[in-house]
Amino acid sequence: MKGLELSGLYYEIYGKPMIEEKFSQYKREMAVGLVGEGSECFGFDDEYSTDHDFGPGFCIWLPRNLYMSIGEALQKAYNELPSSFMGYHSYEKIVQRRVGVFDIESFYHKYTNCGAFPKNVVEWMKIPERFLATAVNGKVFFDERGEFTRAREVLKGFYPDDVLRKKLASRLANMAQTGQYNYLRCAIRGDFAAAYLCFSEFVKLSLSAVFLLNKEYMPFYKWAFRGARELDSLKEVIELLEELILMPDNADTVFIKFDKIEFICRLIAKESAQNFEYKLEDNFLETHAKVLMSQIKDERIAALHIMADFD
Repeated sequence: MKGLELSGLYYEIYGKPMIEEKFSQYKREMAVGLVGEGSECFGFDDEYSTDHDFGPGFCIWLPRNLYMSIGEALQKAYNELPSSFMGYHSYEKIVQRRVGVFDIESFYHKYTNCGAFPKNVVEWMKIPERFLATAVNGKVFFDERGEFTRAREVLKGFYPDDVLRKKLASRLANMAQTGQYNYLRCAIRGDFAAAYLCFSEFVKLSLSAVFLLNKEYMPFYKWAFRGARELDSLKEVIELLEELILMPDNADTVFIKFDKIEFICRLIAKESAQNFEYKLEDNFLETHAKVLMSQIKDERIAALHIMADFD
């Protein structure tokens, strides 16, 4: 059974009755669901996921004033719920608490570092992409008041246009440097260790560019390919990247890999030009990055180095 389904059933059978019996007067102020860290929140869990930080559980989010008033009592009642359910046992042994009772603003602040959601483009710029992916994953089972969901919808609405352009410009400029320029130079010199690092950076940057062009946040590296396979656009790029990472770096493969790198860049350049409505025949991605930078209206974001990002 997938973790999100397990969580929903556990809430319906044990969580909802507990809330109705002991905290019914506060129910309208609560949001309930499963969001945050863990493969099950992304829907990526499998049989290997159950060996740590997995089991029946859910989150209850409260406005800060209510959390200060009843949070401790509600957490105590939550802790008294059965620890075993449908053959699964709830336990944690690796990471900090993922389920239980949370203050809404503090829950989001953990990922945004600016409260429930960013208030300006600079705050948006500073949030790592993987943190935003974590903040909007999972599922909300109940939220009558809607405070938790309103913040969630702001984050799910994706980056403001200037931030999106700047982040993509950074990815494209760095892809040009690592893949279109330095990879081949390092390999021709016979420095295959450096070539490997160049290619590794190129793959991570390419994945992020694909997510940005799909207007989805890329999860952390372990789930990047898994999440990319579910995107709508640039599926061919993901297939090529998966093919390329299995190829060794040596004298026999250098030019084969480089040709595929160039083809990936051509596909991403075309998608970028279409999405941001500009025309450019050049497939060197730094040139595309410069166009994106020229489209940015906010002076604070436009003044950043073309390769700069806070991710």
